[in-house]
Amino acid sequence: MNRLAIGCVFVVAIAAAPLAAAKGCKPVVGHFEAVIVPPGEAHCPADPNAFCTAGRVWGGVQGTYQFAMTAAVPSGDFGGVATIIFFTGRSTVFLKRGGQIVGTDTGSIDLPPGAGGFASLITFDDAGGQIRLRGNFDAAEATTSGDYIGELCRP
Repeated sequence: MNRLAIGCVFVVAIAAAPLAAAKGCKPVVGHFEAVIVPPGEAHCPADPNAFCTAGRVWGGVQGTYQFAMTAAVPSGDFGGVATIIFFTGRSTVFLKRGGQIVGTDTGSIDLPPGAGGFASLITFDDAGGQIRLRGNFDAAEATTSGDYIGELCRP
């Protein structure tokens, strides 16, 4: 085998390594949908500026979930799009089979009059792993929906 072929095999092996799930972790793919929870109700703080959702998740992770935004920064404050905010929050998933997983949710969302798209990354605390979400926020319907991909690990 010549050096070029050996080098190509080595590069492909290194590039593929992150694609495999870590030991004790499993890849997950699925969908979610939720409704806006008004401030002061359920898990949502009484702060009138609070942004919270609650809904369901299915696919590789199955159950219900809650999200509460804990901080937000308008991207327009530093030269970004005026309707987009960067946020952080807490997400709790109540698993269908019992138990729950909790994580820090960070991302961006395009609020009205923007187009409503959003993307976030949930990094799970005790369970480990991350999922990436992408979806749409429909302000008129007060709903969010989209899909996720990532991995969950055993605590």
